[in-house]
Amino acid sequence: MGNYCFGIDVGGTTVKMGLFRIDGQVLDKWEIPTRTENGGKAILPDIAASVLAKLKEKGIDKEEVSGIGIGVPGPINAEGTVPHTANLGWGYKEVTKELQELTGLICKGGNDANVAALGEMWKGAAAGHKSGVMVTLGTGVGGGIIIEGRIIAGTNGAGGEIGHIHVDDSIPWNCGCGNQGCLEQVASANGTVRLAKWMMEGKEIQTILRPDTMTSKDIWDAVKAGDAFAAEVAERFGKYLGLALANIASTVDPEVFVIGGGVSKAGVIILDYIKKYYVKYTFKGCRNAEFVLATLGNDAGIFGSAKLVIEE
Repeated sequence: MGNYCFGIDVGGTTVKMGLFRIDGQVLDKWEIPTRTENGGKAILPDIAASVLAKLKEKGIDKEEVSGIGIGVPGPINAEGTVPHTANLGWGYKEVTKELQELTGLICKGGNDANVAALGEMWKGAAAGHKSGVMVTLGTGVGGGIIIEGRIIAGTNGAGGEIGHIHVDDSIPWNCGCGNQGCLEQVASANGTVRLAKWMMEGKEIQTILRPDTMTSKDIWDAVKAGDAFAAEVAERFGKYLGLALANIASTVDPEVFVIGGGVSKAGVIILDYIKKYYVKYTFKGCRNAEFVLATLGNDAGIFGSAKLVIEE
């Protein structure tokens, strides 16, 4: 086993890349543009060229490298194949096989949310724990489930799709997945705003929030400022997320929940709302799970991807 490895996190606009020692020390991190044109055919060759250039720059032989881990947005199976990744332009693609052929290095792949969870479990907020669930509250709601240090990816690579747990029959608009009532519709950054607007409909509401311009940050700032309506929105948000996480706990019984993504920047106040309802709904044997805020930020993906190729 080599002393080095690479962690790659492929996003829709940039590819984040990291060169690591196998103990988790970051030696270098950088980004390259994600060239999605022409069906995204340049993405993997660009990554390979950047990896090989970094080895040359650092004077590292391929024999010293354990491999490359890569996280991609969307399902990826155990063979490292993606069926379709819309925001990269990819159709069916054998990601790890292609990257291995381009670099001559062992390559393993995972879903971006799953590898971010693995990163937080390895070197982030949940370091020291073996089993945990990460929830990423961003534009959507992503998730990753780690049990005994391993990602639960599922048959189709869709394990941990927390955002599509059903939480409410009465939500009148469609989720991006086509269903109605998904957690993502009411707990993501966009979803919290949509939730607040829905709660305002047809009512005279006294609030400092302005429906035409409010953001998720505005809602949490208003909660902190003592706005009663914003607090109602936060209660509903906490109820939906607490319920979803209680259901997950009854299935996998994790030691810790890690809350990340842009919404988590509101701070520990969001944990208070989630935990209140989690404790109410969960099976009592799971009630003592810890709740922590993610600490690796945008680097979680490269840490987790690197961990994919590091043997215990």
